[in-house]
Amino acid sequence: MTDERDALRQFVAYHQSAYFAVAYGLTDEQARATPTASSLSIGALIKHATGMQHSWMSRVAAAPAAPAADSRPGEQRAREYQDQYVLRQDESLAGVLEAFAAHNAETLRLLESADLDAAVPVPRDAPWFPADVDAWTVRWVFHHVINELARHAGHADIIRESIDGATMYELIAGFEGWEPTAWLTPWRPGATA
Repeated sequence: MTDERDALRQFVAYHQSAYFAVAYGLTDEQARATPTASSLSIGALIKHATGMQHSWMSRVAAAPAAPAADSRPGEQRAREYQDQYVLRQDESLAGVLEAFAAHNAETLRLLESADLDAAVPVPRDAPWFPADVDAWTVRWVFHHVINELARHAGHADIIRESIDGATMYELIAGFEGWEPTAWLTPWRPGATA
């Protein structure tokens, strides 16, 4: 890593890539599956990671101002937010991965150009945001995005292992086309642990 921005970029890109590996070889039905105590599926976690990046990057792009106010009715916005947590029957894994890839590219583009010290006003539209903080820096936002991507990728790892026994390194090796070694066999579609 050459500098702080490069380090941030590498960590963001690494955690973004985890979602492609964890989804590798899944059918749409498997991507909808909820085999753990959680009500979330891998497809839903990909949608949420997409929405999370979109929300935070709209704030980075507008900094130091707040993004334009969303004039849609609150019920519509709430439905859209809740929709992030389910892969509907009319959605495909390929489609949500394509949308995720587009938002990943926008996140990395903004990371290359944004002033890391610029103020990002704290949102006031959700109860989990602190009332005693007026703004975070763009730097803080990128650290938060890394945290969110990592947290939900780990959640997706557990769901994936519950679906077919596949684990992270096997999936990464399969997705990236690594050669088998004595200690690691890349996962292949149709394989079970």
